[in-house]
Amino acid sequence: ALSAQRHVLTYMEDAVSQLLENREDISQYGIARFFTEYFNSVRQGTHILFREFSFVQATPHNRASFLRTFWRCFRTVGKNGDLLTTQEYHCLLQLLCPDFPMELTQKAARIVLMDDAMDCLMSFSDFLFAFQIQFYYSEFLESVAAIYQDLLAGKNPNTVIVPTSSSGQHRQRQPPNDCNLLDGVEASLFYQCLETLCDRSKYSCPPSALVKEVLSTAQRLTLSGFLMALAKDQGINRALGALPDKGDLFLDPAMDQELEKLVAQVSGLSISAPTSSSGDTANFHVRNSPRINSPWKPLHHRRKIDAESEGSNEETDSSEN
Repeated sequence: ALSAQRHVLTYMEDAVSQLLENREDISQYGIARFFTEYFNSVRQGTHILFREFSFVQATPHNRASFLRTFWRCFRTVGKNGDLLTTQEYHCLLQLLCPDFPMELTQKAARIVLMDDAMDCLMSFSDFLFAFQIQFYYSEFLESVAAIYQDLLAGKNPNTVIVPTSSSGQHRQRQPPNDCNLLDGVEASLFYQCLETLCDRSKYSCPPSALVKEVLSTAQRLTLSGFLMALAKDQGINRALGALPDKGDLFLDPAMDQELEKLVAQVSGLSISAPTSSSGDTANFHVRNSPRINSPWKPLHHRRKIDAESEGSNEETDSSEN
């Protein structure tokens, strides 16, 4: 991926760090093989699995890889029509990244839900596309929120200062009055500011032409309306390139083929080794279901989450009672 190539130094530093931390194990099969496998995993997008959040969000390629992995691992939640809470989606995210921040999950949920309905259930597709925008374009959205508040306050767009990655957070929920909050801001003025932001920002931004297209649908709009439109826009989804179109969200032939092979292996083992001790059978299932026996402690919903990711409706029903 071009994005990965632009951040090759990041991956070199991480590879060396991993090498030093695991030098005793790596010395058994050689440094050259380690680097080959490391950069193959970067190319395939599996290098972010079970890594710390600071690494998962370190590059655009890492973010896209995490989004794609999340979709592939848990698409059965949507395929079965299950609806989950913000906390439950957060537990799914923590299965892949143990220290994933709850604040980021909540911000994604706010794009789908109103502030006073944060305990409501969400479909997988609604959460996934909102999460994609919030996670991949996180710094951009913080700047957007600050610009929006400046426009609500009547500041000249030419004097709007693009904030740093942290300065937009605390002003996001402070509109001057309820009337302006409901009316929003003038779309054309908002776009002028966002166009400048996209040109100057060192962070990832949606293509400005697609942003203009989203803003051209109304004369005025609110911040929440803009974020929802970004999340639903399939042009932006295609430009980002991590997820399939919404209509193909539950189709993944490559993963289905892998699962079929795994099921066949499990079935073949059961038939060919009927006299195996119960201990051997248990060990086999542990190796093929690492999430169930994951060492990460914060996942107090682990058993229920795993059942849902494997398509169990019984756990989903009981979790809603």
